[in-house]
Amino acid sequence: MSAARAMRAVVLESHGGPEVLVVRAVPAPTPGPDEIRVAVRATAVNRADVLQRMGLYPDPFPGPHEIPGLEYAGVVESCGSRVRAWRPGDEVMGIVSGGAYAEMLCVHERQAMRVPRGVALGDAGALPEVFVTAWDALVVQGGLTSGRWALVHAGGSGVGTAAIQLCRAIGARVIVTCSADKRGACLALGAHAAVDHRAEDFAEVVRRETGGAGADVVLDVVGGDYAARNVACLATRGTIVQVGVMRGDGPVPLGALMRARGRIVGTVLRPRPVEEKVAISRRFEAEVVPLFESGALRPVIDRRYRLEDVADAHRRMEANENVGKIAIDVR
Repeated sequence: MSAARAMRAVVLESHGGPEVLVVRAVPAPTPGPDEIRVAVRATAVNRADVLQRMGLYPDPFPGPHEIPGLEYAGVVESCGSRVRAWRPGDEVMGIVSGGAYAEMLCVHERQAMRVPRGVALGDAGALPEVFVTAWDALVVQGGLTSGRWALVHAGGSGVGTAAIQLCRAIGARVIVTCSADKRGACLALGAHAAVDHRAEDFAEVVRRETGGAGADVVLDVVGGDYAARNVACLATRGTIVQVGVMRGDGPVPLGALMRARGRIVGTVLRPRPVEEKVAISRRFEAEVVPLFESGALRPVIDRRYRLEDVADAHRRMEANENVGKIAIDVR
């Protein structure tokens, strides 16, 4: 097992605006018996990173330093004594509760996934968080299958662009909401319809496009006043999967939900225990990674930044200018 040494990392020593994101040297983590240490090549910005930076969403499993970052891709640098799945030099990717804005991180060997053949290591760092989130919400928890309808909010976001591709890949039809300037990108990725959320009522569009049947699964990262309209969009026995509340909580019309015999599922990835993250990672590698290798899915990279420029990457996300992921090249 390799001895610890210094590494560069973005360490939060205070909370606030993007200016608190500073790169400094800290000791590299040491892998436990069942862990691998990964030399991180790339990561990406997620909305949770912005909230953590502001002091609103702390890492549920904190380490000695508060280092943001929920996903990574890199090369196995060393292995714990009980590791059997990986060897130094293997290319891996995955989700973590934090710590990916750093040159090295440690993770349980079964939580790491192989990088799909044909996907560059730098792009793979922007893949796990949004594709696992979208697939887990739509397919695993929402039950979306071929021939059914999905409604996905924030279609131009990282989760949105992943969700559109996943729907297309499994033969489902998807309607998205987005800003007017992102409609073309969403349609090009395979959305059946893209609704300008500032100018159109998405509930009316869903009813029209589905012939009155409604959406079988709604994937919502917005919350707030979308809650009631999501229920109005539901097909009979449909499911709303809530993965974010950018607009806060919202009133839910329970009578309408009952008449639709619908359900609302709340879900987050970050606080799940390692056993659940291992399970979802293993299933994702088996069922979804091959879709990248066949060309059915691909990471959508909006812009790349160096680790030293992570504050600018956060500013871009907060401006909602991105279509797809904002990648960070760590090395």
